[in-house]
Amino acid sequence: MNKLIKAGSVLIVDDAPVNIRMLASALKDTYRVRVANGGLKALDIAGSEDPPDIILLDVKMPEIDGYEVCRRLKQTPETMQIPIIFVTTRGSSQDEAFGLNLGAVDYISKPFSIPVVKARVRSHLQLKRHRDKLESLAMIDGLTGIANRRSFDQTIEQEWRRAQRTDTHLSLIMIDIDDFKRYNDNYGHGAGDECLRLVAYTIESTMRRSGDFVGRYGGEEFVVLLPECDLEGAVEMSEKIRLKIKELNIPHRFSKVADHITVSLGCNAMKYELGTASTKLLHKADQALYQAKKQGRDRVVASDM
Repeated sequence: MNKLIKAGSVLIVDDAPVNIRMLASALKDTYRVRVANGGLKALDIAGSEDPPDIILLDVKMPEIDGYEVCRRLKQTPETMQIPIIFVTTRGSSQDEAFGLNLGAVDYISKPFSIPVVKARVRSHLQLKRHRDKLESLAMIDGLTGIANRRSFDQTIEQEWRRAQRTDTHLSLIMIDIDDFKRYNDNYGHGAGDECLRLVAYTIESTMRRSGDFVGRYGGEEFVVLLPECDLEGAVEMSEKIRLKIKELNIPHRFSKVADHITVSLGCNAMKYELGTASTKLLHKADQALYQAKKQGRDRVVASDM
């Protein structure tokens, strides 16, 4: 028998067990429901690897109140896009305005109507899906179908913060197609576009872990982010990419490097240190790429840290 596919994940946050039972009972057949009886637990769930799609949040709670939970969620990049609906006894217009100004999408007063709660949850989840789809499209490079520069800029900041929390290395590989201007000038931009697509596909298909990131940095440059990967691992992956692209054997008789398309790669790996930013990781990888080009191209150069 096929299991019912749930329409999303709902986190119910309330210190009153009766309210949790009522809301969970009403929503569990349609959504995957999780519960928290306090603000700190709610923050832990929201900031986990499996965050909820929407949060139903009480205001009056021990430890920290719902307003503070909302404030913290909206100040954190990983959780700021989760829709929050306040479900509370504080029903004045001033309370509602305060909650909405904090970033909540809706405000439901207790005693609540189950049909109203279900309708509001359904409506806001639909809006979230539409927004997520639009944001996803805005993060994709239209030519190659992989992540674009905007997506990379966001991802490197997220991964840098995660490396800080986990005290692990974050590796970055920068890749440049050798003599690509000559390729475009002599084979035409249509062939150049097809070359970019093939290179992008090859880089992406070389990755083995779901958390690895591949993006187009701009023009004929690509980037790879490898979380929890040291410099030795980054060099190994770089060499795999270089050889895979050589194996494509895309003709390029106008190249000064070889009679086929080749790439130069620069890589770096860093652990977070107080006062350092992800831009240092990027700068070091870019320096290594410059050295790869200077030394003759079609090679991997690792940063000297």
